[in-house]
Amino acid sequence: MASANKVPYAPPDVQEVQTLIRNLEGGLKRDKGKKSFSCKRTGFDVVDSPAKLVVTSWRFQDWDYKRDDLPTYARGLFTTKNEKGQAEICIRGYDKFFNTDEVNNTKWCNIENNTKPPYELSLKENGCIIFISGLHDGTLLVCSKHSTGPRSGEISHAVAGSQWVDKQLARIGKTREDLARELRARNATAVAELCDDDFEEHILAYTGDSAGLYLHGININLPEFMTYSGEQVQAFAEEWGFRKTDFLVMNDIQETKKFLDEVADTGAYNGRDVEGFVIRCKSRENAHSAYADWFFKYKFEEPYLMYRQWRECTKALIAGRPPRFKKHVKITEEYLLYARKQLADNPRLGKAYANNHGIIKLRDDFLWEKNLKGSDIIREEYAAIGGAPQDVTKNIILVPIATLGCGKTTIAVALTHLFNWGHVQNDNITGKGRPPRFTKEVLTQLEDTPVVFADRNNAQRHERQQILGDIKLSHPEVRLVALNFVHTPDTLAKIREVTQNRVFSRGDNHQTIQAATDKNKVVGIMEGFMHRFEALNPYGKPDDEFDAVIDLDPTLDSRENLETVVGQLSNHFPKLIPDMPSSDELDEAINVALSEYKPEMRHTIGDRGPAKGGKNNNRNQNQGQQPQIAKKERPLEYVAVSLPKSIILDTLETAFASVSTNKARFFRQLQQNRRVQPEFHVTLMHRATSKQRPDLWKTYTDMHTSAGGDPWAGGSKMGDCKILLERIVWDNRIMAIVARLVDEGWECVNPVAHVTIGTRGDEVKPKESNDLLKRWLEVGSGDESGIGEVGIGGRVVVDGTVEGILARH
Repeated sequence: MASANKVPYAPPDVQEVQTLIRNLEGGLKRDKGKKSFSCKRTGFDVVDSPAKLVVTSWRFQDWDYKRDDLPTYARGLFTTKNEKGQAEICIRGYDKFFNTDEVNNTKWCNIENNTKPPYELSLKENGCIIFISGLHDGTLLVCSKHSTGPRSGEISHAVAGSQWVDKQLARIGKTREDLARELRARNATAVAELCDDDFEEHILAYTGDSAGLYLHGININLPEFMTYSGEQVQAFAEEWGFRKTDFLVMNDIQETKKFLDEVADTGAYNGRDVEGFVIRCKSRENAHSAYADWFFKYKFEEPYLMYRQWRECTKALIAGRPPRFKKHVKITEEYLLYARKQLADNPRLGKAYANNHGIIKLRDDFLWEKNLKGSDIIREEYAAIGGAPQDVTKNIILVPIATLGCGKTTIAVALTHLFNWGHVQNDNITGKGRPPRFTKEVLTQLEDTPVVFADRNNAQRHERQQILGDIKLSHPEVRLVALNFVHTPDTLAKIREVTQNRVFSRGDNHQTIQAATDKNKVVGIMEGFMHRFEALNPYGKPDDEFDAVIDLDPTLDSRENLETVVGQLSNHFPKLIPDMPSSDELDEAINVALSEYKPEMRHTIGDRGPAKGGKNNNRNQNQGQQPQIAKKERPLEYVAVSLPKSIILDTLETAFASVSTNKARFFRQLQQNRRVQPEFHVTLMHRATSKQRPDLWKTYTDMHTSAGGDPWAGGSKMGDCKILLERIVWDNRIMAIVARLVDEGWECVNPVAHVTIGTRGDEVKPKESNDLLKRWLEVGSGDESGIGEVGIGGRVVVDGTVEGILARH
């Protein structure tokens, strides 16, 4: 073990940091058609800085950390200027570390081959991460993962962490300046976990003497990862008043794995429910490369996830909403009966719980009354269904949710080529009673192969209900995984274009539609499927019965979706695919599916003539034939500035990341209940207001027509408009972002231009945003008005597209 005195050190390198920043700036805006990482930059004024310093946060999308071309893999990265005005790294988090079997490097075989001891196992504390470092003007910088300082008057995570720093320094008789100088001399960032139930409860309890800042790392401020050993971290914690994070040291990887597996079996360590361990060691890329600092994690999915489900269900009860849950059904129903009684007997409990207090005590009281441990519950549940997900090696059915041309059969054939899995095509089953016979054939193949692809569109809920109901009732050990080809209103036009191109390029090489024979008929068939498509809802019947959902983009090529399916299946069921296919093998599988696959038999949809009395018309329509009715011109419904979904969601996450849990509660409820809008826009004018501003409506109508708006097929692009996002405002019904039109030449008739984010339920219409913002202007935000408000840091300007949207009918 390394000595606590001989700590790692490297001086800052200005040239290296400047190169890093240039590379990061390359990810601020993606080039069209170029696959690149995405990076977000946010500036923050440093509170109480004598030199008025500004620090810049750099943030990647989580999924980009799996790429091999990032300029750095730091998760939590801030830069600023030194005393000479040169760029420097002032906060450096850990390199993003992954769970075992989550990526190729964390497959156990690679861990065994490419790492060396000692293996330091730290308990994965359950709080929020805090970074601490020293700036050149003597300021102590305290940050959360992506921000620093107060947010809209709230005590943010960074502020709460800063207050704890003051407490611990006061206890040992040292100052913030002392700590800032020490960290700057080391060119280091202290990494701690803020665990304090008085500020914010999570799942594990931290009260009294157990609350505080748990120091678990010290990183050198470099683009590459260099960090202290556990012994060195504990020595620093002792000197500067941090709480110590316990760690174990093991010198054999097999011993380490055995220990982790045993703890995972109980879900507890030293009599305490734990979320998992972080393992520190040295790793290398291959046999010829040098060893470097490397972390991976071993996370216990259960009973941790069950406890989180209980927490969210209890909050739903308190808020008067029906609890939604899909796992651990029996024990969760028993828990909720107990929770309802406790809430009824003690009215103060509900208010405290809604503010994240008393969560753990209520859970533990229930378990004590039942004389159970969380690990006992999980063990019994897994025994009933044939094992935990991490142990599953068979009995998996893949159920696509798609429309024609999404690529489901291409992926099915590719998977069969890669793994010799089963593939049942609904189109190969003829005659009466097709649905149950389809299910029977899937189950028959499942006897001989670990995975079967149930190849039909399943675009409507009743189709999913049929296969889920038939299989779950008779075969509870079978896992059904939805391959969800996501259709949203903002992607339908693109999906329509891509899928039609695929079908027409395939010609007659399809079982149910022969595109080369009659293109107009094919378009009608495909439109029928698009109109009848019912999106998956994982929290509603029947879709909450799926054991896992893998979201796919039907506009991407099948090669990318195949890689997503294989990767996500490996994440959900780590033992299912012992040897992950290489990139070349995935390419080959897709080529086989596209070039060598021929349908076994063909069907013709919609060729039957109408039965006597015309009773067969509906039947033909249900099978995909476009009804022969005259098209009716669709009028312009409204004009709006469409905004990129990813930027709006990133802005919301950033804004709510550093406010209290209570203030972020409504936004989290919208997320958990799938009530965040699938697309975002600023409405400029609606047809309903055309009589109030006939001049503006005529202007927009003329622009729409000039832009080539098709009154039958869809809307039009009328131009571009930049939108400034200013503030987030909400009440207990609806949430919106106050926006401002930056570009001249466009006018919004609403009193306050805005982006509706979501509503609490279907009974609340998006147009209520106008009523909310009117009240906000009149009475402001706060407890008396019942209106919440959070500012958006920095100047967030979004490139929008002005579109004319047609009426549905």
